Amino acid sequence: MATAPGKLSVRAFGRTGLSVSSLGLGAGEIGGAALEERDVEALLRTAVDCGITLIDTARSYGLSEERIGRFMAPVRDAVVLSTKVGYGVEGVADWTGECVRLGIDQALVRLATDRIDIVHLHSCPTDVLERGDVITALHDARRAGKIRCAAYSGDNEALAWAAASGQFDSLQLSWNLCDQHAAAVIERACEAGLGVIAKRPLANAPWRFDHRPAGHEAELYWDRWRALEIDPGTLPWDELAARFAAHDAGVSSAIIGTSQIPHLCHNAELVARGALPEAVVAAVRARFLAIGTTWPARI
Repeated sequence: MATAPGKLSVRAFGRTGLSVSSLGLGAGEIGGAALEERDVEALLRTAVDCGITLIDTARSYGLSEERIGRFMAPVRDAVVLSTKVGYGVEGVADWTGECVRLGIDQALVRLATDRIDIVHLHSCPTDVLERGDVITALHDARRAGKIRCAAYSGDNEALAWAAASGQFDSLQLSWNLCDQHAAAVIERACEAGLGVIAKRPLANAPWRFDHRPAGHEAELYWDRWRALEIDPGTLPWDELAARFAAHDAGVSSAIIGTSQIPHLCHNAELVARGALPEAVVAAVRARFLAIGTTWPARI
């Protein structure tokens, strides 16, 4: 979709009836107790001002859900809320239908809303998906109007199962310069009319480090980035990465997490520059096909 300079595009979220911005906010970093409430509020309001309409959280992200509920209530109808369930409900076994049902009910309270637009099973194992009760719980919540989209978030074997099952409205998966394992799944999802959210679009920014990092969750992608030897040309690495992930033909939105307003605005500016030239995308894809076809997605 063509966009005016400086504007994030708005895209149909598959055939769900929802629309999302090309860049979404990953809200994991706003869940930390050390963050000031006023700073979280300012970040969320700035996201909306930048044209970001998708906000993605999870019950495991600390205070994230309740802060979104508190500060997004005045603009609830202008944003698409996405969260994740399946675990962490007191007194209930993880990865059971009851855990999913109660998790959705608790998320509705924390998010201060009468419906959640997208609810993912969060890295749910394949054997649990095959058992079926957690999917049934999602479908029951959708029929009851508690959620709009029954979704799956994960990678590799379980993601492939979810994509082929016909049970989900949307998928969230790893997609970036160093992690293109999901290419076939994205293509299948697009053909089936599923929404697709790309997570880790910056690949944890391995270019930040002169030497292999330790403790920054970037080790795996640093190894791959070095092995791929991608030529960024005249583009800064973060711009190449953000535009590659967010403007893939099958991606509805790419989510980048931050707790810093300058980073948020910078990311929005990068994605708003639009799709990369086709030759650049082809070169990036070719390097992965030459080097990385046996690499699994990062869980």
